Formats: sequence, structure tokens, C-alpha cells
Amino acid sequence: MIKASELRKGRVVMHEGQLYNVADITRVSKGNWRSYLQAKLKSLKSGQLLDVRYAVDDRVETPFVEGKEYEYLYREGDEYVLMDKQTYDQVHVSSDVMGDAHYYLKGNEAIQAQIIDGSIVGVELPNVVELKVVDTPPVVKGATATNQTKDADLETGLRVKVPPFIDIGEMLRVDTRTGEYLERA
Repeated sequence: MIKASELRKGRVVMHEGQLYNVADITRVSKGNWRSYLQAKLKSLKSGQLLDVRYAVDDRVETPFVEGKEYEYLYREGDEYVLMDKQTYDQVHVSSDVMGDAHYYLKGNEAIQAQIIDGSIVGVELPNVVELKVVDTPPVVKGATATNQTKDADLETGLRVKVPPFIDIGEMLRVDTRTGEYLERA
């Protein structure tokens, strides 16, 4: 059992006696009301999506999940190819399990796979990845507004908001949990 506030995207949880993968989770705070977590759970059996609301202090049941480190190699059509770091065996994983990992993984990155009964049911990406900027508008001279941002396309296809001083070719650190720019690498 874990607190609902510890839930992360990609985590496997037990809900009403069935296994679900956390597809998305958002913290909601409305004025002086108590904050809560709005989660989208995807059934591992049927693929059905559920919207579930948790109080921050709720306890969520998590099944025994074996964690194993794999290395992401490449994407092949609708599947991802992972390599077991101890045996060097290659495993094909569907894009349903990987979620939006293609926005953060270039190749040869270490990921933590969650395994139940010998099959991979979820993955946890590294918290921060470094990606290269491939396209962004040029710097506008005289634009000194403090909260000004612009869009930048990264090498994996991810689009993030960045400060105006970021140029094409720079390496950025991006948070995989929120998809936001953190800093220059």
C-alpha cells in the first residue's frame, strides 16, 4: 500500500480487484478546498480507461511487481525494443505499455521495467533526460519581458516552452514527469 500522492505515471496499481496502469495523474487544488488527485487508469486486461479521484492521503494497493533495469534500444513500428542488461536478451514491448516514452527516449537510455508473471506491464523513465533543440524561432531583440517563452521542437518530436535565449542546437534538460523544460544541459 502506498499513499496516493506517491502515484506516478506508468505505475501498476490494484483497483477494485483488477490491475491497472496509471496512464495520467494530475493534482487538482481549488481555492480553499482540499486538493485531490485525478488519475486515468488503464486496465492491463481489457485496455479500458477509468477516471478515478483520490484524496491525497488515500492508500492505494500496489501488487508485487518485479522491477528490472532494461536499456531502450530503438523503436520498430508500433513496438519498442528493450535489452535486458544482464542477459543481453532483446524484448519487444507494445506502445500501449510504453505510453509517451517516444518523446523522451533517443536510444541507449536505462529504464526501469515493471514485470508481473514474466511480462512487462509498465515502465518508469528516468526523471530527467537531455534532448537537443532542432527548431525554435529566433531571438527577438528587445524582448525583455520576464515571463516570456517560446516553443522549441526537440529531436524526439517533443515540443516544450523555453526561455527566449534558447537557440537551435542547444542541449536541454527536460523533466519526463511533467514534460517541461528545466535548464540548459
